Amino acid sequence: MSIKIETKTGVYDVSPAPGESILFAGLAQGLTLPYECATGTCGTCRARVMTGEVDVRWDAAPGFAKLKRDKGDVLMCQAHANGGACVLRVPADVLVSDAARPAHITGTIVAAERLTADVMSFDLRLASPMAFEAGQFVVVTVEGVTGGRAYSMVNYAPSSDLLQFVVKRKPGGGFSDWLFAGDPAGAKIGVFGALGRATYGPRDDHDIVVVAGGSGIAGMMSILDRATAAGHFSRHRGRVFFGVRTLADGFYLSELSRHVTQSGGAVEVTLVLSHETPAGTHHPDFPALKLGTGFVHEAAAQALAEGAPSSLLDKPEPALGFVAGPPPMVDGAIRSLLTVARIPARLIRYDKFG
Repeated sequence: MSIKIETKTGVYDVSPAPGESILFAGLAQGLTLPYECATGTCGTCRARVMTGEVDVRWDAAPGFAKLKRDKGDVLMCQAHANGGACVLRVPADVLVSDAARPAHITGTIVAAERLTADVMSFDLRLASPMAFEAGQFVVVTVEGVTGGRAYSMVNYAPSSDLLQFVVKRKPGGGFSDWLFAGDPAGAKIGVFGALGRATYGPRDDHDIVVVAGGSGIAGMMSILDRATAAGHFSRHRGRVFFGVRTLADGFYLSELSRHVTQSGGAVEVTLVLSHETPAGTHHPDFPALKLGTGFVHEAAAQALAEGAPSSLLDKPEPALGFVAGPPPMVDGAIRSLLTVARIPARLIRYDKFG
């Protein structure tokens, strides 16, 4: 069944497969349709039904709060063809991209490990390799759990059949409850990706500022791995602010310490505790890591404003900012990077999944 999508830059025919959302079908065809979370929470992938009808799979998706549903607005990530002719209007410039196109791939969980009481990592072996950029994510689905969840890859490789993820358990979270219920090894998982534009590449010739909360550190680890492998920190500096509740909630600390050591101090990492006051200025078990207190976006703003020699503010060119975490944290971090670190909006990259 073909659906016609009218945009500011052209009209395109999209043919969703059975059970496939209009957004995923368009992206798989290479269309640069607008989206952020791709799971119904942000409202970015809005379109208006001009003629015909679509089926909405998640009628209570939070992203609908920003739409005019009485005018026919829908979220393309939740809209499915219902068999009749349909025309959607998307208020955006949309082109056909030459970049790698996201696709549906199945995989099997081959390993899982609890990193803290409410954080788990798992490795997913794909049926076929996926090409992705550092910082990208996929939408994960599992049988028996309604809807998809967006998770960033922790690892990086130009193309790989192994994806690594980290998931923080959330009260009432369907996928995280399923994941934490027992040993998930051997379970079959569906993914759609790679997605997301908050990415790093070797052409990014800037210092780097990272502000991440909780499991938002996932994509940042991928970015740090690629930047380190590319020799980025032999020419530039990096500041990483990683927010967790308490010292016991920290994870990937050994890996973050390695980035500090390998960079010769060009990378500086601060673990920011929102619900605990640290006893010292550095982590007792990972002395390469600094400790801070408060909300991570506020701690980052304060540290960047102090203008210490390693603050990046003495550089003539702007830094490149990466932000990931819960939406309120992301909004606060963006404001700090704009106003305190003086990073222009075009150099701030983020994804909001919450």
